[in-house]
Amino acid sequence: MTGIVVSGTVVLVMLGFADHTWWLAAAALVYLYVKYGRGSPGAAPPAGSGVLPDSYRAYRERRDRQARWERRYRRERPLQTRRQERQKSR
Repeated sequence: MTGIVVSGTVVLVMLGFADHTWWLAAAALVYLYVKYGRGSPGAAPPAGSGVLPDSYRAYRERRDRQARWERRYRRERPLQTRRQERQKSR
């Protein structure tokens, strides 16, 4: 999609050397792509819907996975954990 928009913009700019209205068309194409294109962030869900945005859901899953890993590490390696805690307190 980006390639099509870029090539279309280049063509419109090249046509714009003969007729300046093509430059306006190129600017409008770039504006519409930036505003409504694939790279733009989507609309936020309503506040009271109870549905979490995907980015926050992914963050929460990573955070929970990291916490589970840390609890497992502490449980399976108590000596190393105590040594690390002692070094932090110094």
